[in-house]
Amino acid sequence: MSNLFTLFQRGFPADQQAFIHSPDGTVLSYGDVRSLSGQLAQYFTSLGLQPGDRIAVQVAKSPMALMLYLAALRAGLIYLPLNTAYTDAEMAYFMADAQPSLLVCEPQRQAALQNLLAKLDGEAAAAPLVRVLDEHGQADWLAQLSKYAAEFEDVSRESDDIAAILYTSGTTGQPKGAMLSHGNLAANAYTLTSLWGFTGDDVLLHALPIFHVHGLFVACHCVLAAGASMQFLPSFELPAVMAALPQATVMMGVPTFYTRLLAAPQFSAQHCANMRLFISGSAPLLASTHQQFATLTGHKILERYGMTETGMLVSNPLQGERRAGTVGQPLPQVLVRIVNEQNQPLALGEIGSIQVQGPNVFKGYWRKPEKTAQDFTADGFFITGDQGSITDDGYISIVGRAKDMVISGGYNVYPKEVELVLDAIAGVKESAVIGLPHSDLGEAVTAIVVAETELSEAALIAQAKQKLAAYKVPKQIFFVAALPRNTMAKVQKNQLRAQYAKAV
Repeated sequence: MSNLFTLFQRGFPADQQAFIHSPDGTVLSYGDVRSLSGQLAQYFTSLGLQPGDRIAVQVAKSPMALMLYLAALRAGLIYLPLNTAYTDAEMAYFMADAQPSLLVCEPQRQAALQNLLAKLDGEAAAAPLVRVLDEHGQADWLAQLSKYAAEFEDVSRESDDIAAILYTSGTTGQPKGAMLSHGNLAANAYTLTSLWGFTGDDVLLHALPIFHVHGLFVACHCVLAAGASMQFLPSFELPAVMAALPQATVMMGVPTFYTRLLAAPQFSAQHCANMRLFISGSAPLLASTHQQFATLTGHKILERYGMTETGMLVSNPLQGERRAGTVGQPLPQVLVRIVNEQNQPLALGEIGSIQVQGPNVFKGYWRKPEKTAQDFTADGFFITGDQGSITDDGYISIVGRAKDMVISGGYNVYPKEVELVLDAIAGVKESAVIGLPHSDLGEAVTAIVVAETELSEAALIAQAKQKLAAYKVPKQIFFVAALPRNTMAKVQKNQLRAQYAKAV
């Protein structure tokens, strides 16, 4: 097995072929990808970084930010993409746990992060080197790249070697680092490229962030594997997306992208005349959104299902019925089974726990062997924590999340993590966090709080913002005298969801 970048490079088109079109008109070619990633890999090596070392990156989306990832692959480093919304408290945990050798951050965060690194436990590994990269992909240290050769011999990697660690919040409140190997990522990239019909003629409209699986691995990897190009937007801004659509052939997005397009009076089928495929993921797509989009544009959105730990698992077909309300059928080489609480297979149509196995499924959680063992069955299936059913023709429907995860705007929010922050605030006796339907975000993070003293919603939200990324902060807080519980004293969140469903 080769280094993932080596595999991609074998299929690269001519050097002059465009890889990235930026909104300002600049173009990054495949030749630029080779040379820039090679120079960056040389630079990383000059800093003393060795294969297997971690490089943590918390920067705004830019073509240069993507080059950091590709260079890390080439140098055999382990890449840690971190959400730009993470707070200092969250970053402190990631730095202590992953012990990166290099941290690349935004200039405005440099002082705070270096101060944070200085306070970390002295027993941890040496504090990482710190470099900055601004929102335009610029930095003084990049001037040094010119002294490094563009040619770089990719570090040999085996299929099982770790390429990236992505942190996913835990139900215990402690984030877990999912270890994804070169083999995991390669299997998913080439399967999806084939399954979704990507070719070198495709132009992907990329408005997703590149710090998680959807934007970094699913979107960028399909483009790289096919030798295609992409319009690389900094974020989803409605005017920019609608302006870019006529030049694109494929768009990947979260359901919120599609609801915002549908809500725009000026959006029409004309914007989609050149499009061959719309793909949705990271959160459930409502059947009504699927149907409204098809009626307006003539395009049936292709919904799929995956996880941080697995990449993509299931997809509606490119050719065939894209069934609204389902996430489609298992990918080639991916096994999916529905089981009961005793781990016994259920009959078709019955709802149970979704378990999966395949070449895309991760190695385990970084430094958490006990948690890894907990989340795999004795026969090697990963326990997703999602609940679903499967039809006789293989279409899978996700009906709920056993772990009560909230998906807001395409981002995963684990209630326990938010509850721990709220419960630590003076005057809060206890809290329960749920997701409630929201027309734009899909689900809105909502907290039900039992207070011991007089507290205001605004004050709690303000304090939560100091500890949590913005997408995790409750959008609304309700105060109650007591939380509903069953005979085992477990909080009945289903009752809370039903009671407050129309409140947001």
